[in-house]
Amino acid sequence: MKILQVTAPQEFEILDVPTPKPGSGEVLVRVEAVTTCPQWDLHLRHNEPMFIGHKFEYPYTPGQPGHEATGEIAAVGADVDNIAVGERVSIWRDAGHQRPGCYAQYVVAKSENVIRVPQHLSPEATAPVELAMCVGATFVMLKPMDVLGEQRIGISGLGPAGLIALQMARAEGAAEVIGFDLAPSRRERALTLGVDAAYDPRDDLREQFPARPGKTTLDSAVDCVGAKASVEFLMDRTRDVLALFGVQREDYTYAPRHYSPGLRLCGYPGHSRSAAEYAIKLLESGMLNLEPLVTHHLPLERYNEGIELLEKQEVVKVCFWPWRDR
Repeated sequence: MKILQVTAPQEFEILDVPTPKPGSGEVLVRVEAVTTCPQWDLHLRHNEPMFIGHKFEYPYTPGQPGHEATGEIAAVGADVDNIAVGERVSIWRDAGHQRPGCYAQYVVAKSENVIRVPQHLSPEATAPVELAMCVGATFVMLKPMDVLGEQRIGISGLGPAGLIALQMARAEGAAEVIGFDLAPSRRERALTLGVDAAYDPRDDLREQFPARPGKTTLDSAVDCVGAKASVEFLMDRTRDVLALFGVQREDYTYAPRHYSPGLRLCGYPGHSRSAAEYAIKLLESGMLNLEPLVTHHLPLERYNEGIELLEKQEVVKVCFWPWRDR
């Protein structure tokens, strides 16, 4: 089978290796489509740590960092009784980058890490389920807090995660969803997926979104960037709860102006099966559409071309097709 290996920053090769066999509690997935994760792919491309204390080693684990994949169960190992050969699934949890990843024609996964997907949806509409699970974990956390329905919700960062977040906010009954992003193309795409308005946070927005200590106009917000400027922009304009989805790499300042009325900050709750099931339920109902996140399609052999497009922000996500050669 074919499997991609990143051998050095901006370098890769396609290996021809034996098709693996699933062990106890594992399944073999014939990968039909796998989508990029801009965070992992771009950091690996430049040997930049993903988070504090992280370090890449090259050559990287074959198949990684591919982890947003969908396909068909090709074989099951011993003690697997929750899924059967022939069922369509997505991988909802990456078991770690020390295991072979999904930039391959086949991948072995723990049976508990795959989830059935709606049969009528295209592969590109189900490959990003893992990201939908990640964002869904934030919304599963927020739902019992009663801060979504009939609220004016801000979403900062309208990349793949933000485009999912705005759809989830809409699905949860938000009265209005407002997006913020530096890139005009991303703001335009968000408008096609249900955001009520989208703004460049660098513009003068004092009239539409007055900052603390004045009266704020956003009830709740989700940050999908992680940068200090993005988070503190929302902190100054959100009345109640700000959920931090973007990976934090620097300190944020909670100042006296955030104390009253009290702004609540929520960190990331972690991945969960319940969040994956939440995302699948929204896909089944039609309230979440992941297909528009995929803007380009390429075979694995053109991996660097796809990541270059990511870097230039000329795509949202690239879908790689391991069984196609052009």
